[in-house]
Parts: sequence; C-alpha cells; structure tokens
Amino acid sequence: MHILQSKHTKVSKDDVEALLKRLNISLMQFPKIRKKDPALPENCEVGDVIKIERKGIEKGQKIDYFRVVIN
Repeated sequence: MHILQSKHTKVSKDDVEALLKRLNISLMQFPKIRKKDPALPENCEVGDVIKIERKGIEKGQKIDYFRVVIN
C-alpha cells in the first residue's frame, strides 16, 4: 500500500446487510471496482463490498465510500 493510497477494507457480510438496509439499495447499485485493482485487500471475491476511507477537506475528517467487486 502506498502512503497516498486510500485505505481499502473488506466489509463483513453482516455489515453489508445492515448497510444495504440503511441505504435502501441493492448490492448492484453500489459503484463497481475490478477484482484486479491493485488497491484491493487480498482474498477479495466477486460480490464483496469494499470500504474506501478517504481524508476530507477539514482536518481529521474521514469520508467512507463503498464499492462492490466485479470481474
């Protein structure tokens, strides 16, 4: 992982279900990320949800983005 790269983590199945319910969307409505993306953590499979933590404009602000892994 590069120092400028945002942190990528795999979301657990239980957390994915809660997230889908909270956002009232289906899994395929998430933005996509390719399985071959070098930023992905190891052991990611198609259909997994990845949380990307980015720094916000304000000091100490953190913004979470979610992506679903595709081929």
